[in-house]
Amino acid sequence: MIITIYLTSGVAVLLLVVDNKATVTYVQLLKEDLVIMRLVPNEGPVPEFRAGQFITLGMPNPNEGGKIVRRAYSIASHPENRDYIELVIRWVRKPLPGRLTTQLFNAKEGDEVLWLKPSGKALEINETMPDGSPDTRRMVCIGGGTGLAPFVSYAQHLHHVGDKREIVVLHGASYVDELSYKDLLTDLEYDSIQRGKDKWNFRYRAAISRPQEWFNRSWSGQTGRVETFLRPRADGASPLEDLVGEEITKENTIFYVCGWQGTIDGVMDFLKPGGFVTEHDKRSDGSFEVKYESYG
Repeated sequence: MIITIYLTSGVAVLLLVVDNKATVTYVQLLKEDLVIMRLVPNEGPVPEFRAGQFITLGMPNPNEGGKIVRRAYSIASHPENRDYIELVIRWVRKPLPGRLTTQLFNAKEGDEVLWLKPSGKALEINETMPDGSPDTRRMVCIGGGTGLAPFVSYAQHLHHVGDKREIVVLHGASYVDELSYKDLLTDLEYDSIQRGKDKWNFRYRAAISRPQEWFNRSWSGQTGRVETFLRPRADGASPLEDLVGEEITKENTIFYVCGWQGTIDGVMDFLKPGGFVTEHDKRSDGSFEVKYESYG
């Protein structure tokens, strides 16, 4: 397939898109509009990628004469897993059903999908400071809904390589059955408790935005949107600062955020007064404290 891209200079560039095929090997329907899915390439192992990247899938849409419809999805599995690619996907049905997600939600184990090589730099883990020294700051990862996916990849990858940085994963959802990776992330925190923070320093917390709903009656954790972990109380400290045991500053913490634009904006409302800036608006010396990716 050839795609034509027109540069700002008016010059047309032709790009050759090479479709690969993969087979759906695992489908876990968490609820009617939320699924965990695994894909295995038909030829060769899972391609090399970096935690935080996404993969572009494609399927023919019968409502569009078989036209291939494509969409990018953050990868939840980690780079060291070369057996399959795991995704957590939300089926958005309003205002209109998703053109590709509708096809994926109708897919069964054994069905084929098309895929393009993983890509994306917005949420790659920052390894060095502007002066070239290692980035040892605390990593706080904030995922709204399926925006958790890249941070599931982070957590498994950093655990696998024995990273010593402090890592906090915060997840926001409307209902408790949308905490898609609660068991995996809770187990990673338990491993931190067992081994000691000097070997693996990891914590996971979630927030439920609709605690008044009957289905959420058993929830006793943080309530509200996920960014409320950053909201200062009357004493000036936030729930996140209570969790880590110190004041969050731009010198000791870097934030990674993924979700709807409202989540990004909500997080920045709390961080901007503290002098935090995003990679998009980084300072003249190249420094920043927030990396984000929005999917709407």
